[in-house]
Amino acid sequence: MNLFNVYPLFNIHPVKAKGSFLWDEKGEKYLDFYGGHAVISIGHNHPYYKGKLKDQLEKISFYSNSVQNELQTELADKLGKLSGYENYNLFLCNSGAEANENALKLASFHNGKSKVLYFSGSFHGRTSAAVSVTDNPKIVAPVNYSERFIRSDWNDIEQLEEIFKTQGNDISSVIIEGIQGVGGIMIPTQEFLSKIKALCDEYNAVLIMDEVQSGYGRSGYFFAHQEFEIQPDIITTAKGMGNGFPIGGVLIHPKFEASNGLLGTTFGGNHLACAAAIAVLDVMTEEKLMENAQHMGDYIEQKIKDFPHIKSIRRKGLMIGIELDRDCSEVRKELLYDHHIFTGNSNDKSVLRILPALNIGTQETDLFIDALQTVLNAI
Repeated sequence: MNLFNVYPLFNIHPVKAKGSFLWDEKGEKYLDFYGGHAVISIGHNHPYYKGKLKDQLEKISFYSNSVQNELQTELADKLGKLSGYENYNLFLCNSGAEANENALKLASFHNGKSKVLYFSGSFHGRTSAAVSVTDNPKIVAPVNYSERFIRSDWNDIEQLEEIFKTQGNDISSVIIEGIQGVGGIMIPTQEFLSKIKALCDEYNAVLIMDEVQSGYGRSGYFFAHQEFEIQPDIITTAKGMGNGFPIGGVLIHPKFEASNGLLGTTFGGNHLACAAAIAVLDVMTEEKLMENAQHMGDYIEQKIKDFPHIKSIRRKGLMIGIELDRDCSEVRKELLYDHHIFTGNSNDKSVLRILPALNIGTQETDLFIDALQTVLNAI
């Protein structure tokens, strides 16, 4: 049997990782400034994280959600306190797409409506409803298309108001990323988010904030939307939540009523996943990683802002989009193959996406800065 060939692969085979570095089978060392799509939040193989997982493996790694699991309670308590959403409830699942699927379904259960409003440039996942609110026709299969999903332009208040004026009574929910990642590090305005919230309240629609990539301290706030003092009805999270162990979550306002069987998952919230997620929150708290994300993001921007061929820098904390005056693919390849540094791209071909671990330091960061300067100067 062969693997189903859906991933364009770099000819690199990592076999070991520690902190912000990877090593391949030949012993070559690479700086990870992308974290596998913002998944590595506290660095590879953090000693506290490894210890938590090893300890849990010695006890129990999995049982279904038909039994008590005190690790879920501990995770919910710590997540509530660090995020500032202590009065919300938590549903645990396995991924960001699954979190968004459950959020969309919960909203529809709540108000009995079926239409969903999403935005240009969005990426919410590849499963059924999540991909239907993702703005990429290449990955939306015919079975996923439906008139129930309404697209509106990013940061366009006038169009938003017109859609609600004509279809607001049928809109179950609005789903929006705290910061668009795949879309090219696109940041919503205060006015745009405030208008979405006001219209949702007026028309009894549910505001779903997708913080799968922009959450967990990456923006310098626990969730990116908290900078604007917007309170969503539902928040989804994943990626950095488990530092590489698959886990996702849905934070749910107390106005939503739970009932047996309303939502469900086989693997979500299992013992190992919870141990990983608890370790991430403990490290974030102990090492003050949200503050570090702010500090190191500022540091990077100040160092690179005058480099040639950079048109703009879109950034909150360590969620950074470097817009070049050209397609970034060759720059990305040179950083990887000539300087051994992993970076990312986006649907905007000119944007180099930077998502390092939240505990990155100046020593590792200077390696990236020097390499980027060398590559851009040579163009």
